[in-house]
Amino acid sequence: MSSRWRQLVVVSALLLSAILFLRLPFQLGIVSPLDPGPKSDSAVPSPVSDDSLSAESEPVDHPDGAFDWAGVPQRYPVESLASLPSPRPRSIPKIQATFVQESAPERQSRLMRLSAVKTNFTHAWEGYKKHAWLRDEVKPLSGEAQDPFGGWAATLVDSLDTLWIMDLHDEFKEAVSAVESIDFTTCSLGELNVFETTIRYLGGFLSAYDLSDGQFPVLLSKAKEMGNMLYKAFDTPNRLPVTRWDFRAAIEGVQQEAQESTLVAEIGSLTLEWTRLSQLTGDTRYYDAIALIMDIFEAQQAQTKLPGLFPVLVNAKNANFTQDSGFTIGGMADSLYEYFGKQHQLLGGGTEQYRKLYQNAMVALQRNIFYRPMTADKRDLLVPGQTRSDGTMRAEDLKTEPQAQHLGCFAGGMVALGSKLFQNGAEMEIAKQLVEGCLWGYEVAPLGVMPEIIHTVPCPSVGPCGWDEQRWKSAVQESYGGPEDVRTKITEHHLPKGFTEVNDKRYILRPEAIESIFVLYRLTGDASLRDRAWTMFNSIVSLTRTSIAHAALDDCTIENPPKSDRMESFWTAETLKYFYLLYSEPDLVSMDEYVFNTEAHPLKRPR
Repeated sequence: MSSRWRQLVVVSALLLSAILFLRLPFQLGIVSPLDPGPKSDSAVPSPVSDDSLSAESEPVDHPDGAFDWAGVPQRYPVESLASLPSPRPRSIPKIQATFVQESAPERQSRLMRLSAVKTNFTHAWEGYKKHAWLRDEVKPLSGEAQDPFGGWAATLVDSLDTLWIMDLHDEFKEAVSAVESIDFTTCSLGELNVFETTIRYLGGFLSAYDLSDGQFPVLLSKAKEMGNMLYKAFDTPNRLPVTRWDFRAAIEGVQQEAQESTLVAEIGSLTLEWTRLSQLTGDTRYYDAIALIMDIFEAQQAQTKLPGLFPVLVNAKNANFTQDSGFTIGGMADSLYEYFGKQHQLLGGGTEQYRKLYQNAMVALQRNIFYRPMTADKRDLLVPGQTRSDGTMRAEDLKTEPQAQHLGCFAGGMVALGSKLFQNGAEMEIAKQLVEGCLWGYEVAPLGVMPEIIHTVPCPSVGPCGWDEQRWKSAVQESYGGPEDVRTKITEHHLPKGFTEVNDKRYILRPEAIESIFVLYRLTGDASLRDRAWTMFNSIVSLTRTSIAHAALDDCTIENPPKSDRMESFWTAETLKYFYLLYSEPDLVSMDEYVFNTEAHPLKRPR
């Protein structure tokens, strides 16, 4: 080990050790990720004894008979809570564009589109109400109900704010009344996904409460109930959460610890919801819980095998976020990066931590993740790919794999928002290229809908990017192999020019492309985005609508695509909401007043 590297490791170890020593109790024997020695006995507060836990771990009830998660004892209580930083409003610039008054024909066209989106939402909502009320999801082909998110009415909670935004206030009030009956002590799952529960349920309650100006206190009450329940998942020796969590065992007082293999998005994408819960309740436990996590991300950002980015898998048990070698902003990592800029905005610029995290990540994203695919019409666009690094190669020498995920289409909106928040005009051009990349994915796809995962031919990072028919065909031949003529492969696999492979042919009603189009429209005022999105909308609903609701597609590359009996709650929570807001008045849920979580739940910025 070189002396320079050894010094870096020592400095990093001291920094991380200081964070952990000052902010949380460690059990004897739990080590800092960059310090090989155990914590000294004198520096470690003793955990609550097993005897005292077992004596107190019987269910604690409210006077009304409901289980009180706040009464469940903590084995590793936090001794000193981090405070919410004071906002600095002047540090957050106005980000929405200034819109000119529309003409009468433009207004007529916009309202027609707005009505069509609302009609499709009410169709899906009525199907859910009729066939799956208070269950998680309706199956859009069979009309059956299913509970993949605990059986706590995921579609209902996820759609509360959409009901309010679409001015469906009677339906909203009916849904709010039903919320009171949701029992978070019974669950259809053996373990909870803390991330999914946070973004859908906690985010759903908080957003509906914010949008309705606090008129319905039960929404904040349910958010607190959810927060108190999930807070127990953080009751580990190092206070990092068990992201796939057996809450029944936690109630019984079983000792728990964070997992050695944790998806980085699941541990790094809790900031907005937990911060907003602290802002609304004044209880800083929630903010403290996520502040520790983000302190570790900040301390280790320069120490990963691709500095600036974090691997898909991290070790939460040992608080080491640096060891793995796979890097992407697609699935399993996406919302970690999405939340850097958004958390900066929600906190009113009260700390520079999230600005630094975002800007450091952007350097690496531009160098190693964003790439130019070769297109037949020579468009100027970018797509997020992925890469691997063992830490020995220079970042400039790493190869970007040209895999494009629909989920990665959120990146254009993320970069557009960051460009405005941090006043970097050059990055707005990158944002436009990223949005153009996903529009291209839709516009050249056989049915006008981008599949889940595709591969393309990468262009050089700089210089001309002309179309090379033979290079494309060679890449197709390499992807599929076999003796068949390449033209046969292109026909059999329904490959438009530019796609070399469709790795996942599904369309599961995803929102990420329309999300970025909406964000870019609100931040630039580019009206052409509305027209191109309208083509997307018509393609999607014509292929997915059923007599009950809307269904995911098993293969969106062939005529009469087979449907899947699944409609995830993000269809009504995100996809249709973003389409609706794209065609609404720009001051409806202004991006200067609200911050959208990764499930499209707008959270109000404190003023």
